Amino acid sequence: MTGLAAEFKFCPVCAVALIQRQDEQEAGRLRLACPEGHWTHWDNPLPVLAALVEIDGKILLARNAAWSEKTFALITGFMERDETPEQGIARELKEETNLDAEHISLIGVYEFMRKNELIIAYHVRASGEIQLSEELLEYRLIAPENLRPWDAGTGHAVADWMRSCGLQPVYAAWGSN
Repeated sequence: MTGLAAEFKFCPVCAVALIQRQDEQEAGRLRLACPEGHWTHWDNPLPVLAALVEIDGKILLARNAAWSEKTFALITGFMERDETPEQGIARELKEETNLDAEHISLIGVYEFMRKNELIIAYHVRASGEIQLSEELLEYRLIAPENLRPWDAGTGHAVADWMRSCGLQPVYAAWGSN
């Protein structure tokens, strides 16, 4: 079980203990389900928004408070109900960095199976004065040609964006940028 599935123990409808059940539609796939048939946890991937933020011609990478000192990555967050992905990434950018999104364009959509997430990545041209939220400890502004994407999650979006700019990505190990 991945993600939230490990947290579910009882049916939210009848409170009976959940069981692992074979999905009749997909051979070999197990689903966490109510034995009475009231509820199934589908364990679908969670959409995550990511922003490759460009400010004054440089790319903003930030370090989350939970990460090691050398680990910097894109600004990420979750959508709220009743907002588009573009509205969500603009809101996350404002909340986490105090920057205003001036122009938002889709880079691509990427799987991050380890965390059961689907990453929707955008290139965001931003303006304003950077003020980090308590969630982020520090940031770096990096010239696009000096970016070193990582071979996982949002790193693939960085590499694709670099290629779209005519730059050849050189990968680095996660946590070394």
